[in-house]
Amino acid sequence: MTEFSLRELECFIAVAEELSFTRAAERLRLAQPPLSRHIKALEGKLGVELLERSRRHVALTPAGTAFLTEARDILLRLRRAGEVAKRAAQGETDQVKVGFVSAVLSPELVEVFTRFGKKHPHIRMQLHDLLPSAQLEALARGEIEVGFIGVAPEKLPTGLEVVRWRDEELLVFLPPNHRLSGKTGVQLADLATEPFVMISAEAAPAYHSCVHRLCLEAGFRPRVVQEAVRAQAVAALTVAGAGVAILPASLNRITGNGLTLRRAGRIKSSMTHSVAHRARLSPSAAKLLASLRG
Repeated sequence: MTEFSLRELECFIAVAEELSFTRAAERLRLAQPPLSRHIKALEGKLGVELLERSRRHVALTPAGTAFLTEARDILLRLRRAGEVAKRAAQGETDQVKVGFVSAVLSPELVEVFTRFGKKHPHIRMQLHDLLPSAQLEALARGEIEVGFIGVAPEKLPTGLEVVRWRDEELLVFLPPNHRLSGKTGVQLADLATEPFVMISAEAAPAYHSCVHRLCLEAGFRPRVVQEAVRAQAVAALTVAGAGVAILPASLNRITGNGLTLRRAGRIKSSMTHSVAHRARLSPSAAKLLASLRG
């Protein structure tokens, strides 16, 4: 098979997304005859038909649908390669690999990333959406340098350190029409007989232990009926009526069924977000940690 060209890929992707040769030609600022020739050339090199054509109809064949995903990935990788080459030519090769949990992406974390990007535009930040347990493993292997892990474990792997970052309120998430729904706040002890849904210990062991510890302080062990590895899934389970959950307040923007949770009297429940990092920091990682302080 003869190798296909970048222009042929661009033409195919444009037609596949527009499902119109006319609109694709306008998008690429290319006349229709050469656009059609590029598509036919690509199909010839591949030995398959990618598009079904008629005067009024353009559709992807099964082969075209499969090829579209790969073609987009090829173009994306080429563009990234070009950006890396340009930065390297300009001496902008610094980078920092960072883990975070997208489920609890907060304005405070966005502010850290934004502030860091503005202050250090020459440093490229690579973000990896990883569960807390996966972040600690990636840190230990050197695959990332900094991890926003949430609750810090009692014992860290060798070669890692942790810094406290910020506190966040914990809320109780209730199923629809729950007996406590009308209250302005819920005492933790009021949940003693409730079925719980929780983030699994495998996904976030420190947070899992934190919730159990809060319940034990209130005089009961939580009756866990279901677990999930993602906090969004746990919040969704409460909406589906599976049980109650104790989650960071940032999750309330997704489901809107969170209420203030009080440990004793009027004391609100909260968690401390921590940032784990490798003990030997690169200059770029050290600058990111400095950004936590504003």
